[in-house]
Amino acid sequence: MVVKRLAQGARLSMARLPLLMGKGRVPVAPVHNIRDLWPGDAATGAMLIKGIMTQEGYTHAIGPGMWDSPDFEPAFREGLHSFRWLRDLRAMGTDAARLRARALVDDWLLNPPTHPMVRDCTVAGARVAAWLGHYDFFAASASDMFRQRLMARLLVEGRTIAALLPPECHDWQSLTALKGLLAVAVAMPEYTGFLSRYRRYIDAEVERQILPDGWHIQRSPEVQLRALRELAEMRAMMQAAQHALPHSVALALDKMSPVLRAMRHGDGCLALFNGSHERSSTLVEMVLSQATRTRVVASTMPDGGFVRAQSGRSLLLVDAGAPAPTGYDHNAHAGTLSLEFSCMRQRLIVNCGAGFLPEWKKALRQTAAHSTVEVEGLSSSDFHEDGTVARRPAHVEVDHATREGAHWLSLSHDGYYPTAGATYMRRLYLGNNGDRLRGEETIEGERELAFVLRLHLHPSVCVQPGPEEGTVVLEAGEQTWVFRASGGEVAVEESVYSGGMRPVPSTQIVVRVVPNAGQPATGGEEIPQAPAGSGEGIPPGPTEDVAPGRRRRVIRWGLERERDGGGE
Repeated sequence: MVVKRLAQGARLSMARLPLLMGKGRVPVAPVHNIRDLWPGDAATGAMLIKGIMTQEGYTHAIGPGMWDSPDFEPAFREGLHSFRWLRDLRAMGTDAARLRARALVDDWLLNPPTHPMVRDCTVAGARVAAWLGHYDFFAASASDMFRQRLMARLLVEGRTIAALLPPECHDWQSLTALKGLLAVAVAMPEYTGFLSRYRRYIDAEVERQILPDGWHIQRSPEVQLRALRELAEMRAMMQAAQHALPHSVALALDKMSPVLRAMRHGDGCLALFNGSHERSSTLVEMVLSQATRTRVVASTMPDGGFVRAQSGRSLLLVDAGAPAPTGYDHNAHAGTLSLEFSCMRQRLIVNCGAGFLPEWKKALRQTAAHSTVEVEGLSSSDFHEDGTVARRPAHVEVDHATREGAHWLSLSHDGYYPTAGATYMRRLYLGNNGDRLRGEETIEGERELAFVLRLHLHPSVCVQPGPEEGTVVLEAGEQTWVFRASGGEVAVEESVYSGGMRPVPSTQIVVRVVPNAGQPATGGEEIPQAPAGSGEGIPPGPTEDVAPGRRRRVIRWGLERERDGGGE
């Protein structure tokens, strides 16, 4: 390890030589043009012209010499030095935006920041890719002196990234570092070492992160989008320079795209699992179109641990896996067995989403922020102070059977066993026309336990008391759905939804079970028995036979669409 650090330090010292000594043969402009592929936001660009920047939920005034300000939070600082916000200025398309972009880049070049984050290879990778991707926008018409400074710094940045490889962290951002190195290699092909170093590390990094079924190992739809976006940019760069794309990247693009399509609701945006936001449907479609020409949707995702069940115009998505493994779990949520449900473009049952600010991020990772069962106010996974997972379910089981368009799911996990001595079992049924969703929630433990089923609703869903006890009516656009439950006390409570930039008020249906209160009637929403001979091993559901010393409580619920509430 000491030898490795010494070697890395020597490479970093060499990387700075052209800047410090004013020597080195630097091209006057990029040999191959690299085009940033993604849309910016003109409104954000307008705020940048006024000197106001927002990154990851934080807002600060920006201006000359502000790069090392101690007032910046780490997330804001990372966004600031990545320069991805150049696309927001480009989206304005005005001379004022062009000059603002040029002034900010030049100020950075003339006053190089010294904060350690600036040298991080993932941040540097994003920065050089942004500079080169927007070169025609802010640099091509600039003075010779500005372009000389920029190209000299790009050479230094490329050598810095090369010196820091392989990255210490192997999450999706390591792909950003490699993308930045590739960008410099394409812009300065005479420096052949950049491309050879990229090829040295890219295969192992992709194989480490992308699971056999195409899921990114971090198990987040948002990370799936981000990683796919980085790989799509790599392909565009290779095409610009007429280089052969590494086979690992081509294969990953083909495998990851169907998974990303599978994790979109009917509105085209992302499902909210493990730190995801909805994101723009336009952006998601652009990434998919850049990644692959096919429109295949993944039907099974066993390695990623998600289930997708579609019937008629309704879609059910379930997180049927444990949180991401150690080293990839800093954004994982305690949402094992949580579900989301939508019909056409209307989201009905959702998870609460993800936060940007620390307090929201922490709260929205808990089990209570997901549409699943919470036992005794505990979460199914716990987290360390640094955000990594301290405890997760050891066993997560899932069976999925289908027949004539209907779906049966039988799921369980033991995440509550260490803390409450309980096992959680969830059975779900989605009818063949998509108008009926039924669930059965079972907690079995060594003692009577308090638990609550939470079904968070999208903010566009209006809730009214139903005509009968234990029923709730959901009005969602032209759709009307009726919720019924037995086995616990049904109520509607406040919730939040953080599918966008900030949390907004919403509601949730809760079904509470109080220990030692007697088992309420369990009639009502029975789940039809799974098809015989399906080979999936779906059991008919809990029976009254419970092992000695064990206690079992069951909630049964159903959500059914009223056909006279609106047509398809």
